[in-house]
Amino acid sequence: MAFLLFFLVLLGGLQLWRIVCWKGPMGPVPERLPAGVVDMHCHTAGIGAGGSEARISAALRASWRFRVYLKIFGCNEKLLAQHGDVFIMDGINRAIGESKHLRAAVILAMDAPYRDNGEIFEEAVEVWVPNRFVGETAAAYEHLLFGASVHPYRMDALEELEWSKEKGAVLIKWLPNIQNIDPSDERLAPYYRKLVELDLPLLTHTGHEDSFSRTDNRLGDPKLLELPLRLGVRVIAAHVASAGENEGQCNVERLLEMMPRFPNLVADISTLTQFNRKRFLPRVLADERLKGRLLYGTDHPLTNTPMVSPWLYPLRLTIGQMWRISRVRNPWDRDVMLKAALGVPGEVFEESGRYLGV
Repeated sequence: MAFLLFFLVLLGGLQLWRIVCWKGPMGPVPERLPAGVVDMHCHTAGIGAGGSEARISAALRASWRFRVYLKIFGCNEKLLAQHGDVFIMDGINRAIGESKHLRAAVILAMDAPYRDNGEIFEEAVEVWVPNRFVGETAAAYEHLLFGASVHPYRMDALEELEWSKEKGAVLIKWLPNIQNIDPSDERLAPYYRKLVELDLPLLTHTGHEDSFSRTDNRLGDPKLLELPLRLGVRVIAAHVASAGENEGQCNVERLLEMMPRFPNLVADISTLTQFNRKRFLPRVLADERLKGRLLYGTDHPLTNTPMVSPWLYPLRLTIGQMWRISRVRNPWDRDVMLKAALGVPGEVFEESGRYLGV
């Protein structure tokens, strides 16, 4: 009896807290849920099974993270060994085909880290998902688009950019923090000019990175992107720089300061509903400097984990909304429903496909 009384008091207290502190959505909720959405930030992985030549470092493969990553991709090492690394992309394509709101996802390759002299930085390799594997596999699926990754220090970088464009790449992906890329390096000017010539946007991680054991977070400073922006590259700042700081200033603010000066700079909202980044979402949606310059992305498979849940928003969503969204099994439909209910504008869901011309 005492326990029941305590539970009822606790429940009543939580409900009173919600009523007093209620904030509601972060912006106007779209009248109808969007359809035909393109996820422009979706990952795959592999262990080299089936001839993919993908690699995972021995240290990462031995850690608990590796098993968790495979689980949230919906697979395990046995399934990859049996069906090949293509198994993960097959599952993504199938899930998007079953989605009510998505029509396609950009699958991102991840080039190896390279040293400044053009040699592979072997001891820094943690995840390597080759262009050839992603490009040729994505082409075989109805709902997958090719997001290439070409390290600018490669000796054949310009040729690889041309190959990627010929194979249908819709963007180039960098993660400077783990790939050893300094975007401000003046030696990269020919690479940037080639991006402009090929009309390939550069999707690059901004802010700190905490999913890998080796990172140089100085390289995630948004200010380092001024060189490619000045040269006319269309730059997509992944995650709106929503982690960490450089030179004592929040990375988000460093990025926002750049928006008025560079009309060729946009950002994606991937990861912004994660529990460790969600505090930035209302700020991003309210900032006039980002109006019309936000793209929809998920950073899948991270949206398929407890780090992203409607139950993290008790002051923004009703209990009914949290319950209904949490019951949706398709991870992309669940993500669209959550972001729409939180007040992400309808134009954000439409912008990725329009921006990429797909």
